[in-house]
Amino acid sequence: MVGEFFYKILYYLLGIGYVLLPVLFILLGSSFIKSEAPEVGMARTISGFMFLLSGLGMIDIASQNHAGGFLGKVLSTPLVALFDTYASIVFLGAILIISILIMFDTKPDFVLFFKNIWNFIFKKKENKAEYVDESKEEDETSPLLVEEGVGGGDYKKKSPPRPLDTPPQKGGDEDEIEFKKLKAKSYNLNTNYVPPPLSLLEEDKGKPNTGDVKANANIIKRTLQNFGIEVEMDEITVGPTVTRYALKPAEGVKLSRIIGLQSDLALALAAHPIRIEAPIPGKSLVGIEIPNKSKSTVGLATLLADSNFQNSPKPLTIALGRSISGRASFGNLAKMPHCLVAGTTGSGKSVTIHSIITSLLYRNGPDDLKFIMVDPKRVELTLYKNIPHLLTPVITEAKKTILALKWAAKEMDRRYDILESESVRDVESYHNNVYNKFTSPPRPLGTPPSQGEKNAPDRMPYIVIVIDELADIMSAYPRELESAIVRLAQMSRAVGIHLILSTQRPEVNIITGLIKANIPARIALKVSSQIDSRTILDAGGAEKLLGAGDMLYSSGDAQPERLQSAFISESEVKKVVKYLSDAYKDEIGDEISLTSGSISADKSIFESTLDLDAFAQHDSAESDDELYEEARIAVMEAGKASTSYLQRKLKLGYARAARLMDTLEERRIIGPGDGAKPREVLEKITHDEAGNNII
Repeated sequence: MVGEFFYKILYYLLGIGYVLLPVLFILLGSSFIKSEAPEVGMARTISGFMFLLSGLGMIDIASQNHAGGFLGKVLSTPLVALFDTYASIVFLGAILIISILIMFDTKPDFVLFFKNIWNFIFKKKENKAEYVDESKEEDETSPLLVEEGVGGGDYKKKSPPRPLDTPPQKGGDEDEIEFKKLKAKSYNLNTNYVPPPLSLLEEDKGKPNTGDVKANANIIKRTLQNFGIEVEMDEITVGPTVTRYALKPAEGVKLSRIIGLQSDLALALAAHPIRIEAPIPGKSLVGIEIPNKSKSTVGLATLLADSNFQNSPKPLTIALGRSISGRASFGNLAKMPHCLVAGTTGSGKSVTIHSIITSLLYRNGPDDLKFIMVDPKRVELTLYKNIPHLLTPVITEAKKTILALKWAAKEMDRRYDILESESVRDVESYHNNVYNKFTSPPRPLGTPPSQGEKNAPDRMPYIVIVIDELADIMSAYPRELESAIVRLAQMSRAVGIHLILSTQRPEVNIITGLIKANIPARIALKVSSQIDSRTILDAGGAEKLLGAGDMLYSSGDAQPERLQSAFISESEVKKVVKYLSDAYKDEIGDEISLTSGSISADKSIFESTLDLDAFAQHDSAESDDELYEEARIAVMEAGKASTSYLQRKLKLGYARAARLMDTLEERRIIGPGDGAKPREVLEKITHDEAGNNII
């Protein structure tokens, strides 16, 4: 009876429009969940009421038999009398859309909205280079295709509102590129961080020149026909570095036949190297990628100004580059959770590392993110020596690298103890449920709490460890480095510690199987051979890249995607570093120490967690044995090495001979053991050494 009574009332007031009530409640509930402020508010209440009335009015007008109930009839009758039916529907539809936008607290740019609609309707054909159209000019057939919703570098230059506590920049605000304040919903550690202005970085430069795309498409089709393969040419996509010609093979054609004609296609097109992607992910097409005659430079400022980067709620979002279609591509280091970068000299490896680091600096303040940088070459990462994000000065020695990784392992264990005690599963949950609820001012990492902060939770910033050249460290401490990297890669994701490793020697003794198994995300730049490509990606293709930032990115769960990395020059890096060092020089915290001095009251985390004497004993054990040189020359002369041979040759005991064998193996004089067989001698004796030994 009660239900029937309410049904009659609702049907009288709303008609069949009573179905809008649950829709209204769902919209209000969704807007409440997604809102930063935990309250419905007057604006959402009024917008919900307007949504209901406009919906009833539209139902009443559309049905023409007063199906909108009493309220719908009262609203629609005067509107239809004053205007006509279609104008009333447009008016009510606009109110309905605006009410939904208000409920979700959305502030759209209506000018950009209608501009995108205009471009989608009237300019879509211009963005597609079709090889059968002979009337198009060359520059019209090669636009940089940008997918819908991606800013292709056309962003406005205007000054953002300056915080009250920030002094005006020299030169005025008119030259600064707009950079919206990043949303920090899930990692709100330091909301006062003001990133460097985008005017410090360069935008996109140049336009790709593809040549005669119609002629190239006809050459591809004719060449395949000569080998008995019928294909139908499809879309042509122009990217910053290469142009992809998509084709659809006839039924019954094996893809391996097309892939096998790669050299013949390169000869016919007079282009080298070309790459065949069979099939294109998500499409029943085969892609043939041909280098552009001239490339366009992807500027990092364009990528960082993209709305997908600025509005991302993930703190470790990084700008990777642009795809073949011109779409801006971003990654989440927290999801990767570690990244391996490899490429030969001149492939753009160091520039890619710089763009990743700069992306992180633009999103995270020194309280939210810390770096440990290792640069054995001493010329790349040392540019960042003055940023406040560093936990320690840039490391250039192999021994200190091992110490840093061991400290990271200790820090990982400490963080896991905190997560266990707080009953949270990862660092993001810790920030949301524990740290952000504490109202007292945060204290820096490593600083003891004051008397009034005894119950304050520890700050847990993200830690990113960047090693610029893995091979140099691996040659000095192969076992220690591999075990430290593997342990961190296996367990550190949940506590916010991430690794970025790079090398220009993608060999199996550098990128070992254990390291590859625990680092799924990989960036392969140009390499010298298919073997190196398979070492990085477990697939070929990287040997056919063009260098200068042309790369294949594999996230571990999908086929490698070809991207053009953003370019950032040394001067741009120095500008960003100078801005951060000047703006946050008072916020530079205490650095962790890598020295092994006497333990005092202000001992560092390294000194309190690591046995530094172990390394000293290890080094002295190697260098103090006076028979090491004799043992080295003896095994090189014999061409074989074994413990029993050293015992007989040098008249030693087993223990000392075994220690000498271990030392020779660690210094790469001899190879690893292979059962009972003598070990291989890797280093050959020189003529001078042989002569001195005879004397």
